[in-house]
Amino acid sequence: MKDLKLSFVVYEMPFYVVSYNNERKSIEIQTNKDQLLCKVQYDSHSEPLVLKGGVKQGDGVSVVLMKHRIELYVNGALVDEEWPMGTRLFRPEDGFETAFQIQTEIYYPAKQENPSVLGVFSNAEGWRPEKDVFVGDCMPYVRGDEYHVLYLKDRHHHYSKWGMGAHQWEHISTKDFSKWYVHPMAVEITDPAEGSICTGSWIQQDGVEYLYYTVRRGGTIAAPICRSVSDDGYHFKKDENFGFFLPEKYNRARARDPKIIKDKDGLFHMIITTALLAEKKGCLAHFVSKDLENWQDTNKPIYISEDGTEPECPDYIFYKNRYYLIFSLNAKARYMVSENPFDNWRTPKNPEIPCASVPKGAVWKDKIVFAGYKGIDGYAGTMTFKTATADENGELIFH
Repeated sequence: MKDLKLSFVVYEMPFYVVSYNNERKSIEIQTNKDQLLCKVQYDSHSEPLVLKGGVKQGDGVSVVLMKHRIELYVNGALVDEEWPMGTRLFRPEDGFETAFQIQTEIYYPAKQENPSVLGVFSNAEGWRPEKDVFVGDCMPYVRGDEYHVLYLKDRHHHYSKWGMGAHQWEHISTKDFSKWYVHPMAVEITDPAEGSICTGSWIQQDGVEYLYYTVRRGGTIAAPICRSVSDDGYHFKKDENFGFFLPEKYNRARARDPKIIKDKDGLFHMIITTALLAEKKGCLAHFVSKDLENWQDTNKPIYISEDGTEPECPDYIFYKNRYYLIFSLNAKARYMVSENPFDNWRTPKNPEIPCASVPKGAVWKDKIVFAGYKGIDGYAGTMTFKTATADENGELIFH
């Protein structure tokens, strides 16, 4: 299945274009007032993927059909994207039912330079990258004097790819919380089988930067724990030789959000969201590794919910000689504190973290700085921050 580019000029309004494959619509392009709708059918689902963009008479439109992504351009500007799964039904030889000409050609993406900084902007509080691109789960990480935020890029409030999300990891950083730098996408969907790149974490070891995450496959298909690697912290590549699944006692399809920690003895720990199937309770499973390659279950979840609610987006922070376990229940963040690593957790008087949705944190200078998102009409929206210090009992004070 070759990548294709469909191009045409909007000579009249309204208009309707359709192509059939064995009497089934394979692609439809039409206008609804001043909005263009492009519907593309795949054999994996009965419903099409839908892309939208504003158009007027005389505009040039291009639809790029790649194996792992669809792009809609109006006058050369990208206005919408979708991420397919399965086999595209449209074939160039089927042609179109239309009164005007549509050019169909094999698509060859132009090779582009990939510098470490793609852009600069001011103030990330209340920020989103574009009008129709939203900030989802955030994953902060401090490297030297730089505060980095990896975040889930969201196009359609989690409805992309038939509701699987199709999230990818974008990357920004700052040294002063005033001037921010935009870096290349850290983890991109490159395979149609990838439903979404879920939340995860960043760790550095022996000069190599590692990003750990799970990949949502859909339905009851187990989600593998995967990783990407980088030598410079800006250009990441998927590690095709790494990957594993949780044991079958866990809900493997719901596995997500791995947090990696290195303890003072050099042992690596992974805390990951899932559920215990027999107990029907959500949990944070706890795995360990000596080398970041081979992981073993401790058989002792670091947290077990009272019911089936899964504790999402776990985080683990060492701050002022105490350990903080952070997670979200139904998108509301909370924390627990301990004087001991990975054990003896106690719940503070007020365990809630007042930072919108599913915040995660990193120690920057003398404070914990949490990053999260404020939703706009559903999942994902704009980026938001909250800082915290701790009192003599270890309870967090938010600023």
